[in-house]
Order: sequence, then structure tokens, then C-alpha cells
Amino acid sequence: MAHRAKAQISDTHCPRFNPLPREKLEAMGAAALSDAEVLALLLRTGTPGRPVVAFAADILSAVGGLHGLLTATPEMLRAIKGLGPAKQSEIAAVSEIAKRALAERLRAKPVLQDLSDVRQYLTLKLGHKTAEVFAVLFLNSQHHLLAMDELFQGTLTQATVYPREVAVAALRHHAAAVILAHNHPSGHLEPSAADIRLTETLTQALLLVDVRVLDHLIVTQNDVYSMAAHGLI
Repeated sequence: MAHRAKAQISDTHCPRFNPLPREKLEAMGAAALSDAEVLALLLRTGTPGRPVVAFAADILSAVGGLHGLLTATPEMLRAIKGLGPAKQSEIAAVSEIAKRALAERLRAKPVLQDLSDVRQYLTLKLGHKTAEVFAVLFLNSQHHLLAMDELFQGTLTQATVYPREVAVAALRHHAAAVILAHNHPSGHLEPSAADIRLTETLTQALLLVDVRVLDHLIVTQNDVYSMAAHGLI
């Protein structure tokens, strides 16, 4: 009896009471996994002396969580010890899948129906960039996404934007409306006086070719500011 009791106690230390991510997924579903366990499934192996779940937790800590992982630059991924080229490529592929999936949603319904998808899409596309990028989302008459172009790149503080080139791009895409967007690498969310003047200039220029400016969004790593929502358009 004593021997059986001892065996029963030791059973609580069996690996089945601490399942690996794949076993946990099969038993409880993906929603039951922690962020580190989800990433561990992608990584498959850890590093010498560091199990895969612990390694995944280290990566998430280094990049600022799952959102940081999706927006991490190649330089950031290369800087993580133990994360080789193959795993870097897999993470980059997952990030691209997320961006393309959001783009599909924007093409399937009017973007103004739910701006949360637009915000997520732009955060993934622009939020991590270290220099200012000015982009335009080109929309059809039903406000479905036709394309997004990154038209201009600048320094950390300013991008030079030419209204004529924006108008030409709108005509090339046969757009009926546009949403303007640019990132603030500083993390400051409020529009500058220059941002407001630029929006007014582009709005007037695009009206000449019968294209409406619906919004101008300012993107940081963690948030998106809508000029239309604040009465600036």
C-alpha cells in the first residue's frame, strides 16, 4: 500500500500534467494556449539549455509581445540570440499573412463600416517604421480597398509629399476616394500644423480629379489618430 501511494504521488509529476503546446492544443484548443505556447508551436525547438516555451517567452519579451513580433524589423529579429534565419523567415511569413488577411477584409467590405481593421492594417504596415512614410489607401466608389501605396519616405520628422503624384496614383488605381496615412516614429500621436496644412492641400488637389479624401490617419506603434474623427476633415 505504501508503495502504491508513493507511486500515485509521483504521477503528479508526469509530463501529461504539464502538456507540451501541441498536446495542449489538441486537448483544449488554441485559445487555451499562452502567447509563448502559440509562438513555441511555430518555433518547434528551443536552444541548448532553453526549452522552446521559455525561448518563445524570451523572444516575446525582447520584441514587446505578439504585436511587437508581427511588426518586428529583420534587424530586430536578427539581434535575438538563438533565432536563426529559418525561424526569422517563418516569423516574417506569419507577419505577412496577418497583413494580407487584413487587406482581404478591407477589400471585402466598406472600410468605413469598421475602422478597426484599417487601424490594425496600418499599424502592422507603418507602425514599426523608423522613418516617416506617407501612404495612401485607394478606395472604389463603395469604399472597398483597391490598393495601398507607400508613396513618399522622409526623415524621422518629415516626409515630402507631392499632391500631383498622389493625384496621378489615384487616377491610376481608378479610385473614387482615398484615406491618407503616415506614421510618427516619435510615438507622438497628435497631428502637427504641417500635417493639417498638407491634408487641406491634398483634399483640394484631389477634388479637382473627383477623388474624395475620407480621412488622414496618423500611425504609431500602439495607436492610430483619425483627423476626420477629430473634425479636421
